[in-house]
Amino acid sequence: MKSIIEKSEDGTITLTITIANTLVKTALDDVLDDIAKNASISGFRKGKAPKKLVRDKIDKEKAREEVLKKLLPQEYSKAINEHNLRPIMNPRIHVESLEEGKDWKFTAKTCETPVVNLNEYKNSVQKITAKSKIVIPGKEQQPVNLDEIITELLKSVKAPVPKIITEQEIERMLAQTLDEIKRLGLTLDQYLSSTHKTIEDMQAEFARKAENDIKLEFILQKIAEEEKITVDEKEIVDTIAKAKDEAERKNLEGNKYLLASIIRQQKTLDFLKNL
Repeated sequence: MKSIIEKSEDGTITLTITIANTLVKTALDDVLDDIAKNASISGFRKGKAPKKLVRDKIDKEKAREEVLKKLLPQEYSKAINEHNLRPIMNPRIHVESLEEGKDWKFTAKTCETPVVNLNEYKNSVQKITAKSKIVIPGKEQQPVNLDEIITELLKSVKAPVPKIITEQEIERMLAQTLDEIKRLGLTLDQYLSSTHKTIEDMQAEFARKAENDIKLEFILQKIAEEEKITVDEKEIVDTIAKAKDEAERKNLEGNKYLLASIIRQQKTLDFLKNL
């Protein structure tokens, strides 16, 4: 296996991975052996047909797909270890060359957690929270405006967002929106007409929201690390106990890692409101 790494300015990582033909042939032989064990060919007992006969009759495209399923995750994992990477998302795979008798080549795009520069974020946030600490006799105390804090963080903190993860989030948002439109019994054209938007407007809106949401997530994660904000087992158990029904409880129990991340994020927002 040979791999070449390329890092874009936005943090997107592209791995170009070449799989030696010898490895492809070995994997193909293994696949054929597995298929031959269960192959039923006239004139032979099940699994006893000669490999050459099985090879001639097998669907080559199907065999190649099975080899890909076996080799791509394996070789991608090797490349990740070789370059000491810590991806935060599943790779986007593009197969470039699958010529018989030659090396196979594919690219895998992914990203790591970006380097976040918090700058003087506390000073910026405190200018906002200070307004809620001003007590004027006879007037109700002004609550902390969380939206203002978030806007300030997005403006003052440097946190590059890899394009590949933004694209993934846009696709998720679009799929979710299309499902909601379908449930309403509308077509996409009808929905766009009713909201006075074009598909380009919607995509641009999703792009802005996706980038801001992801950037905020990276920022809060960095703040939580610096301030040593953690989540203990009791907080997770207590949250699960407050589930509105059995289905929600089971869902929370099956996603404890995600739940812990949400709780930690909320604790970080509370920390910011109290600066």
